[in-house]
Amino acid sequence: MSRALSKPRAALRRLAARLRPSRVRTRLTLLYGALFTVSGIVLLGILFLLVSQSPKSVFHEIKRGPGPAVTVDPGPGPASGPLTDLGKEMREQADRQRHAELRNLLVHSGIALAIMTLISLALGWLLANRVLRPLSTMNTTIQRISARNLHERLAAEGPPDEMKALSDTVDGLLERLETALAAHKRFVANAAHELRTPLTLEHALIEEMLIDRDAGRGELRKTFQRVLEICQQQGRLLESLLTLTTGERGLDRREPLDLSELTGQVLDAARAELDARGLSLATRIGPAPAAVLGDPALLERLIANLLDNATDYNVPGGRVEIECGVREGRAVVSVANTGKEVPSEQLERLFEPFHRLDRTAGRDGHHGLGLSIVRAIALAHDASLAVSARAGGGLSVQVSFPVPADPVPAEPGGQTERPALNRA
Repeated sequence: MSRALSKPRAALRRLAARLRPSRVRTRLTLLYGALFTVSGIVLLGILFLLVSQSPKSVFHEIKRGPGPAVTVDPGPGPASGPLTDLGKEMREQADRQRHAELRNLLVHSGIALAIMTLISLALGWLLANRVLRPLSTMNTTIQRISARNLHERLAAEGPPDEMKALSDTVDGLLERLETALAAHKRFVANAAHELRTPLTLEHALIEEMLIDRDAGRGELRKTFQRVLEICQQQGRLLESLLTLTTGERGLDRREPLDLSELTGQVLDAARAELDARGLSLATRIGPAPAAVLGDPALLERLIANLLDNATDYNVPGGRVEIECGVREGRAVVSVANTGKEVPSEQLERLFEPFHRLDRTAGRDGHHGLGLSIVRAIALAHDASLAVSARAGGGLSVQVSFPVPADPVPAEPGGQTERPALNRA
């Protein structure tokens, strides 16, 4: 029964959607006209009701010859006197006259309402045109804006009304798009430069070996080893770019994890590198699980990149401090290191792709993508990122994650095996 009723309803909805005007101006005009018509009908109904319920006391004058007129009141009292029949007739005539006047009032009011409805439709069309004119101007301007002239703005003038607020919102959106497009262009240019440099070096090495016909086996072996190192650097760069793109795209899956456990695994893998560089390590990992929801490979990459950045850009005999735990209901991992002083105005730029303060690409095997990947992964996990320059040199980076409602389940059989990590 319900299916049989749903089909006619769906047909009626489709018919109503087809009959509905497609233009906002036409809909506003019809709305204004309908509101005026309904208001006019209600007003005429009230007026007709008041007139029809008015008192029916009628006085008539009767002429008798050349003398003065005699006033007769055909009231509702008992019939008496010689003028009873005349009063009854006059009362009936008064009722007929009253009905005729009410009918004329209704007809004339209907004609006036029809005329005013047409006038209201015309005024509604003009009013809708006036209201929608700023929208039409904005629409024309937005259609003209493209990637080549993204610097243009609507710059609407007038009182701070809804139209001005909409224009300011669109201008803010255009400004953010211009900033994102400029960052994208810089990213593409820097990526092309980073990829072109090793290719040029590979081409030069191979060309040199082809030109030198007297090159021995040892020289060829050294050249091939150098080309292999360059290829490995390119592979790390491509992997970093892929990780950065994955982090900016968002997460495909989330699973409960213990951030403290991941931090311990990364520290175990990095202790040999820290000892080789002569750096001291201070850790503070809370005993309670720091539960998060996220991608285990990306979170491990985030911690590893923070530790790599603190290790590679440190000073001889420096110090690395890593802390992980729960603060104010959020899982937090913090990495700090000693190193060169970083100007405060350069802190935010450190998280831009391919940005390095005083380092050249490829010289130290890094391409300026480590902290960019950290920021992308943090944003993908709805985490907040804070960075500050330490007194005396070095950085302090803190990533704070929202704690899930469900606890992290214990993993049977010990720790889960993770894939090897590559530095950015």
